[in-house]
Amino acid sequence: MTDQPESQEPQATTAVARVSIRRAPKYPVFIILGAGLGAVIVFILTALFPIDPAVGFGALFGYFALYGVPAGAVVGAVVAIVLDRVSSRRATTLDAEHTTIDSPPVEGEIQSD
Repeated sequence: MTDQPESQEPQATTAVARVSIRRAPKYPVFIILGAGLGAVIVFILTALFPIDPAVGFGALFGYFALYGVPAGAVVGAVVAIVLDRVSSRRATTLDAEHTTIDSPPVEGEIQSD
């Protein structure tokens, strides 16, 4: 007489859920690009106007960049928020199926009932 363990097939459980699909903007990208654009605009505006020789271009650019870079970051964040609102209105709702498969017991494994 040989004791053969009974073979069991993996058990599959399926659940259906409604999900919303949309394209959402990546906020850090918009904020960093806005800050970079603010720095470029400050650089251009600083270069367009005459510079005081006692202060110098670098110091003047650094001082104005203290205002331009955060302002550009705020503008980038506002653009991301507006695009996020627009994308949430265009979202589509679909049915998603999630299947979970329980693995069969391994030989010698203690099963809990």
